[in-house]
Formats: sequence, C-alpha cells, structure tokens
Amino acid sequence: MNDTAALVSLATAVPPHQFHQKQILEAARGVMADRYPEFETLSSLFANTGIRHRYGVKPMDWYLERRGWPERTQAFLEGAEMLFIEAARKALARADLAACDIDTVVTVCSTGIATPTLEARVASRMGFRSDVSRVPVFGLGCAGGVSGLSIAARLAQSRPGSNVLLVALELCTLAVRHDELTKANIVAASLFGDGAAAIVLRAGDGGATRVEAVGEKLWPDTVDIMGWSVDPEGFGVIFQRTIPDFVREHMGAAVAEIAAKMRIPLDEVDRFICHPGGAKVIAALERALSLHQGALDHERDVIADFGNMSAPTVLFVLERALASGLPKRSLLTALGPGFTASCVALQSAA
Repeated sequence: MNDTAALVSLATAVPPHQFHQKQILEAARGVMADRYPEFETLSSLFANTGIRHRYGVKPMDWYLERRGWPERTQAFLEGAEMLFIEAARKALARADLAACDIDTVVTVCSTGIATPTLEARVASRMGFRSDVSRVPVFGLGCAGGVSGLSIAARLAQSRPGSNVLLVALELCTLAVRHDELTKANIVAASLFGDGAAAIVLRAGDGGATRVEAVGEKLWPDTVDIMGWSVDPEGFGVIFQRTIPDFVREHMGAAVAEIAAKMRIPLDEVDRFICHPGGAKVIAALERALSLHQGALDHERDVIADFGNMSAPTVLFVLERALASGLPKRSLLTALGPGFTASCVALQSAA
C-alpha cells in the first residue's frame, strides 16, 4: 500500500463576467488618467502582461464606482460561495464522490474575510457531513495553490483512506482601488482576475499522480515585497520590489535548495509547473530554472486566458499539464507573500 497522497481529481471554475484586456485598460484610463499624470506612461503594462482576457465576479460597471469594506465583503461572500460550490462539485463529480464522502476540507483564500469561513458557509448546500474537518488558510497569496496542495497532501497522508478536498479560491478584482494612484495599483489592475480550483486527494490506494515531496523557503526580512495593506476602504496591494528581478536573482537557488531537502536531483525533474505571475515573471522563471525559452507553455496559455488569479492559477496550469500527460516527475512552484517559495513534487505512473 502506498500511503503518499494521490490526486484523485482536479477541477477549475471562473465567474461569469469576462473582460478583455483592452476593455480593462480603457476602464482604468477613464477612472485614473485625469487624476494621475503617470497613467499613460504606465498604461503599457496592460499590453506587456501576456493577458488577453480574464474574469470577474461583478460586471464591469461595478468596478467603476468606489467601494468600501461592506460592499466589497458582500461581493466577496456572494462570489466566493458561488465559485467554491462550482469548483468543488466539479472535482467531486470527477472523483465519483459525494460531498458527504469528504473527511477534510482545506480552503485557501487571501482576498476576502469571512467568519464563519467559506467551507462552513456552503456546508449545507454542498452536503458536507457535520463531522467534516475544516482547515481554512489565509494569507498565502500567490503561493497558496502550491502551499495549499502541500497542506492537503500531508493531511491525506496522515489518515490513509480519507478524502481531502482542497479549494483554492481568490477574487482579486474586488481589491481594485480608485484612491491609490500608484504604480503598484496600476500593476494590480493590469494583472489580476478571479477564479477557483478544487482537488480531491486520497492516500492508501492507487493513483496515477502522487505527491512525492513538499518543501518551502521563507526569505528573512522580505515582508515588504508583496502583501496587503488594510485601511477603511479595503485591501491595498503592496509591491515594493519587482518580482521578475527577484525571481531571476533568487528562484533558481531556492528551488535547488528545496529539491535537495526533498532528496530530488533537479536533473530528474522532467517538467516544472509554475505559478505564472505575468509574462515577465514567466520569462524570469525560465531563465532562473535554466529552461529553454517557451518551455512554460501552459503557464503562458493560462495567463493569457485568465490573468493572474493568485492562489488557484498554478492549479489551472496543472490541469492543462495533466490533460496533456504528465511525465514521470513534475515540480510545482509558486512565490507568495512572506516572501516564500513553495514546491510540490509530483510522480506520475504514466
């Protein structure tokens, strides 16, 4: 019997409102250009992201008005519950399971606050058992998809035969700000979209794709690189350093360090599956990981079709990699607030 966790199923979901990148640029120009002289110079960011379109939980008109905490929170609860249910139900159906078969739910989200947390709020509609274990995780940001998978896999491995449901869900668009006329806010407006991914994991029986090892690296004194500020209007994005530069300088050594602790030689990794922060981040990852230009093809396709959805984005990439056939060993990577690199090694029976 193999007690490592296996991926039983994976599913993704996006909200109903699709926005083309040029449409978002014109909306941002209408809101900011008159008050922010640097806007036109920075507007080239929208064309350089590699994004064609992305999705939001609200129609475009909603984002054109200033919103405070109550409105943002109400929009978060409505949109997040809808996406949670859609992604989770799809993953359960693909696993041939019912919600009552789930023993543990891991919910990863950093773009809204809910107490009770999301899995409790949807429990009745989903059909979770009253004794289901709940593991809500907040604050991992873009690293949440990989770190969440790591947490869920270890929980599954600790109780072989139990079913663990991971839901990584982010509504990044709800943090759009009209008052913060900064480059960081323009970058956020040019990149982020909404989406969710769900995975069912189980240990103790067969599985084509298994979690071989997990690892993380937290850099000291880097809390200023990425995160949220909090004020009466809502969350405000923090980007204090350019992520592509950080990736080029530090990601290669970090992945090598994590892989060594996993006891996995990097030359035995057949494919990297990375969180695509944007076109420049993808190019920086290829350079840092010594990959040929264009190697991260699924990453480019996902960022083009969905934008950066934070935590679930890498799981959208994994979905495409699974559909095209995983090689013997893959390594998932993501960077997020902390500043943290998270890795999960996957083994395929194929």
